[in-house]
Amino acid sequence: MKTLTDLPLSGKRVLIRADLNVPLDESFTITDDNRIQQFLPTLKYVIEQGGKAVVMSHFGDGNGKFDKAFSLKPVADHLTKLLGKEVRLAPDCIGPEVEQLTKSLAAGEVLLLENSRFHTGEKENDAQFAAALAKNGEVFIQDAFATAHRKHASMVGVPKLFKEKAPGFLMQKEMEYYEKSLIKPKPPLCVILGGSKVSTKLNALLHLVTKADKLIIGGAMANTFLAAQGLQMGRSLVERELFPKALEILGMAARRDCKLYLPVDFIVAPSPSAKGLGRPVPAPEVPADMMALDIGPASVLLFREVLHNAETIIWNGPMGAFENEDYAKGTTDMIEALASAHGMTVVGGGDTDAAIHKMELDHKFDYISTGGGAFLALLEGKGLPGFAALEN
Repeated sequence: MKTLTDLPLSGKRVLIRADLNVPLDESFTITDDNRIQQFLPTLKYVIEQGGKAVVMSHFGDGNGKFDKAFSLKPVADHLTKLLGKEVRLAPDCIGPEVEQLTKSLAAGEVLLLENSRFHTGEKENDAQFAAALAKNGEVFIQDAFATAHRKHASMVGVPKLFKEKAPGFLMQKEMEYYEKSLIKPKPPLCVILGGSKVSTKLNALLHLVTKADKLIIGGAMANTFLAAQGLQMGRSLVERELFPKALEILGMAARRDCKLYLPVDFIVAPSPSAKGLGRPVPAPEVPADMMALDIGPASVLLFREVLHNAETIIWNGPMGAFENEDYAKGTTDMIEALASAHGMTVVGGGDTDAAIHKMELDHKFDYISTGGGAFLALLEGKGLPGFAALEN
């Protein structure tokens, strides 16, 4: 596989697949531009090398037709400010008019194509749609890590039509940290998994229990593991149908000497929206009318101690219902613990990422991934179709 610096860019139309799917408020103002900022080094390099940058991205889920609410115009405007030069928005992402706009670009200019998901061919990985997109460039760069787990036309169909292709700097960095943290980690490797459901991370758990030296399970996921062992969890979220799988994972951990840690106490309350009613209780004492909504202070101390000698730490998923600040302390305390850990720290997942940026501690982490679903796919031991498509 070639690297970006191997590609001939000067005077070429460089088609770049980025993931510019950023959140907007009601006034169509971008509220978090992290993905755009992470993409800038690739875009600036193409411009500096005299390439004619043609950027494509999806925006929102898309339903196969034009919707002004999901236009990439706010992204084009934001890129214009960040680059200090005009970034034009094409009226579409395919067609003769768009192709002509790409051909009229001068070296160092940037054109942003309209939302690829305005066409049904994108999600369907339609060959004709991929061929139409490919007409917009002579060289292809894949920098959309957050979407690399999806077999969409712009992700897998387009790169197969190019001889000159490579990952962008963001994609390259993501895969380098994946290799450092999970393929060839410096031991001991400690993996922390949180979130609400075991079902969404079951494949990751089954894979990670064979890789990690230590595995910490928090969030509502932990409820299922404790309940499977006979603890009464009150009205907490529990996936009873996954009790056999939870016991299987516990058994696998014991057999291969992977130390598996669960919360020893919880903050309980009547509901996730309850204010001022949370109180700590030991894990075996969750009241019948209460829900476990966050890990408690004793669990934070335990998990902090577990992290103490870890050389590599991977974290995905919050420790509680942190959307309500009453049940956010477990997550924020873990962020502080990782921020001061001496081991290499790699974090993935939108919720965890958002909490770290809110606390302004992102500079304390070795790497924060831009991809939730793609990061989880790697934790499951799966390849990324969008990355594999770059192989010659």
